[in-house]
Amino acid sequence: MILPEPMDRTVETFRAERLAAARHRGRRESRSLGGGGVGADVNKTGGIRLRNLTVAYERHPAVHHLSGAFESGSMTAVVGPNGAGKSTLMKTIVGLLRPSEGHIELQGVSPSQIAYLPQAAEIDRSFPISVLETVLLGHWNRVGWFRGISREQRAQAQRALSAVGLEGFARRPVGSLSAGQFQRVLFARLVLQDAAIVLLDEPFTAIDARTTRDLLDLVGRWHTAERRTVVAVLHDTEQVRQHFPHTLMIAREAIGWGPTQEVLTASNLLKARRMAESWDEEAVTCDQAGTAA
Repeated sequence: MILPEPMDRTVETFRAERLAAARHRGRRESRSLGGGGVGADVNKTGGIRLRNLTVAYERHPAVHHLSGAFESGSMTAVVGPNGAGKSTLMKTIVGLLRPSEGHIELQGVSPSQIAYLPQAAEIDRSFPISVLETVLLGHWNRVGWFRGISREQRAQAQRALSAVGLEGFARRPVGSLSAGQFQRVLFARLVLQDAAIVLLDEPFTAIDARTTRDLLDLVGRWHTAERRTVVAVLHDTEQVRQHFPHTLMIAREAIGWGPTQEVLTASNLLKARRMAESWDEEAVTCDQAGTAA
C-alpha cells in the first residue's frame, strides 16, 4: 500500500481517519500483545518502505532523500545526533507530517494498524483523567466516539496494567504518577492497541532503570514472540547494541541502515557528529535524486 502525500493534519484528524479505517475491519478480539489479554483481528505482521523520502519545515530539510525498509517483524533502533530528523521521520510515517518528496509504502497493513508513542514532552499530563481511562484509549479504533466500553474491554485494560506492573493503579489520576509510572501507563495503552507496527519515540528517556528494563522486556516479547515490527528512536547506544538487532543511523540523511553491529561503528558515529556540526539551518531542500533501496 502506498501512502499518498497527505494534507497537513491535526492529531484529531489523524484519529478520525484511523477510526474510519477501523470500521472496515472485523471486530473479533483475539490474543494479547505482551500479556494484556486483548487483540484486534489484525494481521500481526507488516512492514514500512521509504522511497526517496524528504521532509522539510518551511523548506528547511529535516529528513533528506531517505530510502530503505523496516522489514516485517523487524526490531530497529533509529539513532543520530539531536536535530537529525528522527522524530520527524516517525511523525511522517504516521501521517502527522507531509513529505516534501518521495513516499512511504505500508506493506501488509493499513495506517490504522500502526501504534505510535510520541515523546513524553509532547503529552499533556495535566488533563484530569485516570490511569484506567488513559489505557482504555487504546480501544479507540474499536469503539470510536459512539460505542461504549464493555465489561470485557475494561477487564482487558486491567490485565494490560498488570502486564506493565501497575496493578492497583487504575483509579489514580495520571497527573499524580512519576515519569516511569506514566510511561508504563502509555505502554499499557499500546498493549490494548494491539497493532502490527509499533513506533516509539524516545520511550526510555528520563525514566528509572527498573522501568526501562521492564519495558524493554515487553518490547522484546513483541518482537520475538509475536513478530511485530518495532521501530524506536533511542539515544543510549549500549541499549541499542544489547536489545535491537537492526539500526538506522540518521543525520538528516542515512549514515547506515542494517544489522546493528555493522551500523553502530565508531566511524559512523563520528561521521554523524561531523555532519551535525556542519548543518546549515538556513539550507533549502536540495534537488539531489535519491536511490531507492
